[in-house]
Amino acid sequence: MPSQASNVRRAAVSSLRAWAKGHAYMEVLVEKNAARNGLSRQDRALLQSIVYAVLRHRRLLDHWIGKLRKGKLDHETRDVLRVGVCQLLILNIADHAVVNETVHCAKAPVRGLINAVLRQAITRRKRLLEDVSELPPSILYSHPDWLYHHWKKTFGKSDTITLMDWNNQPADVIARVNTLKADAQETVSEYHKATPLEGLTGYYKITGPPPGEWLKHGFIYIQDPATRHCVELLAPAPGEVILDACAAPGGKATMIAAKMENSGQLICTDNNEKRLPRLETNLHHAGADIASTQAHDWTQPAPSEWHGMFDGILLDVPCSNTGVLRRRVDARWRLRAENITALTTMQEQILTNALPCLKDGGRIVYSTCSIDPAENRKLIDQFLAQHRDWKLDAEHAAIPFKDHSDGAYAARISKT
Repeated sequence: MPSQASNVRRAAVSSLRAWAKGHAYMEVLVEKNAARNGLSRQDRALLQSIVYAVLRHRRLLDHWIGKLRKGKLDHETRDVLRVGVCQLLILNIADHAVVNETVHCAKAPVRGLINAVLRQAITRRKRLLEDVSELPPSILYSHPDWLYHHWKKTFGKSDTITLMDWNNQPADVIARVNTLKADAQETVSEYHKATPLEGLTGYYKITGPPPGEWLKHGFIYIQDPATRHCVELLAPAPGEVILDACAAPGGKATMIAAKMENSGQLICTDNNEKRLPRLETNLHHAGADIASTQAHDWTQPAPSEWHGMFDGILLDVPCSNTGVLRRRVDARWRLRAENITALTTMQEQILTNALPCLKDGGRIVYSTCSIDPAENRKLIDQFLAQHRDWKLDAEHAAIPFKDHSDGAYAARISKT
């Protein structure tokens, strides 16, 4: 019977194989394979650590595997080797555990090959690690070539390398205290594994998984501080009517409800009706009593009954996710240069279709979790050039290598 440790490695390989076939996002696959293999909470954490590290360092791992094994490899064998070499050279897990358990999770015909390659990795580890300084940055930091060159033109080589290195570090767990819950601030502040973030009231770094009761009772929302900028620019006030147009899973909506002190009306929409149940659950846990949900695709015109209805509109539009690649570890491998062009067309449609829904004197905040200028300030400039009766009131761009947070952009516009 395979050991629990073997099950972790087998679950890692299964997750990577399913992901490569485009079956689902990696976080979903980790949960699915952890449940299928009956993993404990500790082993589930190890599974996620291995899988995320493989995705973050995929090109570097393939470079090392190419040094250790000449010739073609089938896809599953390559994924087994990625899992093994990653543990040895990236995660520094004990050699004997890595070799034994990784070999046992492979199919019988290739176990000898897996064993030989992993033992070679141990023998040649010092040289393999020393030689990485000579690699091209896109391989060393495991990003697509096109993205590295694109960022180099935008930010310069030095900042691009810093950015890629940032994307390869495990992200901290950051929690925002929900001010709609009376006891939340005191509860979180007294927790020995919660450290307040300097200069940010209500945000805490949590060491390890946060207490499940906190999430169940809506005391916190797991949320990077970069998400706050768009809500601060929107400045929702008690008694207003606010639209969160691309609201799922609800992090910014719960923040808006807290800013409004649960007074007024908050309509939360999403283009995918299947995402509404999770949105509704998160709003309920947060105690956002003023919020209601509805499915609507904002690439299409708004319902006539919404025209002239809202004091403020938040458009947190679908984007390339280039500001959150540290957290969305698989996104860098799915993204293509042409996707950004297609996204900007959609983003402009969403912005245009929201305009009739604003009250006189109202404001719109356009936001992304992208750091690409084409999706951010360039899009706003193009919009303003085509709509001369609108103006840019304020904006904020968060860049990981400058702000040490997720990347994000927000711009508030209003009629002149």
